[in-house]
Formats: sequence, structure tokens, C-alpha cells
Amino acid sequence: MDSCSYFTDFKDVNINFLGDEADMAVIKPFKALRPTKQSADKVASVPYDVVSTEEAKEIAEGNPLSFLRVTRSELELDINTDPYSPEVYGKAKENLDKLIKSAPLQVDDKEHLYIYRLIMNGRPQVGIAATFSVDDYDNNVILKHEKTRKVKEDDRTNHIVTTGAQTGAVFLTYKGVNSINQIVDETIKKVEPLYDFTSSDGIQHTVWMLQDERSRVVINEMAKVKNLYIADGHHRAASASRARAVKKDANPKHSGKEDYNFFLAVLFPAEQLKILPYNRVVFDLNGKSKEEFLDEVSEKFVVDKSKIKEPQQSNTYGMFLDGEWYMLLARDSITASSSLSKSVADTLDVSILQDFLLNPILGIDDPRTNKRIDFIGGIRGTNELEKLVNSGKAKVAFSLYPVSIIDLIKISDAGEIMPPKSTWFEPKLRDGLLVHLI
Repeated sequence: MDSCSYFTDFKDVNINFLGDEADMAVIKPFKALRPTKQSADKVASVPYDVVSTEEAKEIAEGNPLSFLRVTRSELELDINTDPYSPEVYGKAKENLDKLIKSAPLQVDDKEHLYIYRLIMNGRPQVGIAATFSVDDYDNNVILKHEKTRKVKEDDRTNHIVTTGAQTGAVFLTYKGVNSINQIVDETIKKVEPLYDFTSSDGIQHTVWMLQDERSRVVINEMAKVKNLYIADGHHRAASASRARAVKKDANPKHSGKEDYNFFLAVLFPAEQLKILPYNRVVFDLNGKSKEEFLDEVSEKFVVDKSKIKEPQQSNTYGMFLDGEWYMLLARDSITASSSLSKSVADTLDVSILQDFLLNPILGIDDPRTNKRIDFIGGIRGTNELEKLVNSGKAKVAFSLYPVSIIDLIKISDAGEIMPPKSTWFEPKLRDGLLVHLI
């Protein structure tokens, strides 16, 4: 069993996906700014927030068409440049204009819905690319499960406003609708794709344009869906909302129909999603010796040395310390305590680890702001955890069992917030294939 959660069966799960008409989600076609078929694989880039500036620079090297030159434009500036300075956003605008000419990027003459399929290790994941209402985001028709950080909101808000474009898609999910799934399947079988290429990480990316009559059916069927859920991209959505406020204030003739009232997203059926864990590394033992640390951990968890590096079930945790792997099992008193909580989020493995180990033992009070902890996406595997600890950069690492999509939806429905860095979705959408101009 691998450390992921996907293809969930919703038959026996009591989740409210349908509701009153007033709360229905709005989905809208748009005129995509996009590359030619010949340049698509060169333009398409990983999302801006999964790579550092140094990594972005390395990826974009030798490729003048890389969309990272727009989303991480500081890679072309002096190494000491503040990545949040006006110079960076101005450079992003300059590079987008340059890319429009050189790639080239062209705007479709009509509004369309698009289909975006990713295939990873033979497993397909197929979504509908469209624009969605900022009002729906603000009014919780589109539900969240994470808090956002102001500095990251500021960054993408400035990027959107300066470039006049939403350059990265929000990753939305919902319970799949059979009629929509059938339209998607028919389009994939009968329509020539706009793009079809495999990126350097082995992910196949294929995009189709949805025909008008099929788009109308999708829009009508989506009108029956009450809530959508942000799976990934909370900062992109929040920034689209803030950018709308800026554009609205600057437009005395604001009508609510302008493109800035909608944000770019790809909507995937929840049944297809794959969730990986978001693992943790801590840089010190909070002044404790190895023996003192293990003694304190043993009071809350059963601790055994193990050759297994990834938890195979909930309430268990892999821990790498001083060159050895341990498997931690939460004691009955811990699981009983968390189960008494009225909060779904409190029962998550990431919450139990935070509340009973990271905070009381290692002193990681607020993982959003504490600089003694870092988060490693599950796609990097346990080798990355070992590497960080063995190099001395971190003192201890934890591998987790992944959150389920059902828990994500339940938490969103309850208006609760997950601990930071609880979920890692894979595969990732590529930036630059479909851009929404505002």
C-alpha cells in the first residue's frame, strides 16, 4: 500500500454536495492566453510555489520560453533582489509581454471550457479548466480548508495586478457528476488535443478544447452542484479576491461582469484525486539529548525501531533520528483524547503529531511561523528526510500517513481549518498552458 489517498468511494459517506439554487457554484468559459502546440512543452512550467528561486533558475536555464520567467521573474534579477519588490513584478510583466511575442502566446477568439488531463504512473486525472466566481469564493460557495499567509497573498496579488493575468490555476474538486464525466470521456475520444506532451518529471499533460454544445451541458449540470472545494491553491484564490478588490476600486464603471471577477481553476472529480503526505523536519531537539527526547516521546507514543519508513495506517508515524528509523504508535490515551474533540481537524494525524509531540516536546508552537520546522512534500519521499537529517541540516524527521479526501471535504463543510501543510497533491498542473487575462 503506498502513502497516498485517491479514487475514494463516496457511496457510504454523508457529505452534502447539493443544495439551494441560491448557493450554486458558477462556472464560466474564458478566452485563454496560451502557447502554440509546438511551444507548449517549452512554455509549461511547474507551479511557482513548489520551487525555490535557485531551483527555478536551474530549471529555466537554457530555455527562454520557460513560464517560470513570468511566475518567478526574480530568477533573472540580481541574487540580492528582494523577491517581493516592485522590480520583480515589473519584470514579470515585461517577461510576459516578451513571451507573448516570442513563444508566441495567443488569446482564443471565443470563450471556451477546456479539459486538462494529467497521467502519472499510468493513473489519469481529468479536470475542467474554466473561470470561477470570486463572489463564490468570498461567500463560501467555494470552500477552504487552510489559512493563508499575508506575505504570500501580497505576493500573488501584486503579481496578478501588475501582469494583468492569473498565471496559475487553483486546484478545485467536487463529487464527480456522471453526465459531466461522460462529456469529458467523449471529448477525449473524439477531439484532437490542443497539447499532448510529457514533462521532464514523467507526467503526461494533455489539453482539449470543449465544444460549445458540450460546454453548455457542463454549465447546466454544474448549476446543480452546491459547493466546490479548494484542494490546492488557497493563496492563488485569496489573491484573486484581493486583486478583484483593487481592480474594482479603480473602475468607476464596475459591473461585476469584468474578467477580474473570476479566477482561473481546474475542477477535478474528488474520486480521482491522489493525496500524498506532507512530512516534517525539525532542526533541533529543543535543547534535549537524544535519550531525553525519546523518553518524552515514549510517554505519548509507543516507540519501536523499524525498517518501515512510511506509516501504513492512521495514528502511526515514521521518525528518523540519528541515522535510524522508528515507528511511533499513538497511545490509547492520545487517540481517545483526540476522538472526544468535536473538531474533525483535531483527529487528523498531523494534528495529533503537532499537539502531542511537536508542540509540547519540541516547542514548535505555531508551525506557520516557527522557523525551526520545515515541510517536505510527499513526492520527495523518505530519502529527502534522511538526506536532511544525515547532512545535519535537520535533527529529526517525521513521515506521516496521508489525509483522506473525505476528511478534507468534511473539514471544509464544517468551516474548520487543517493544520498548515497537511496535504500534498500530485501530479501538479503546469503553469503557462492556460492563462486568464484580467
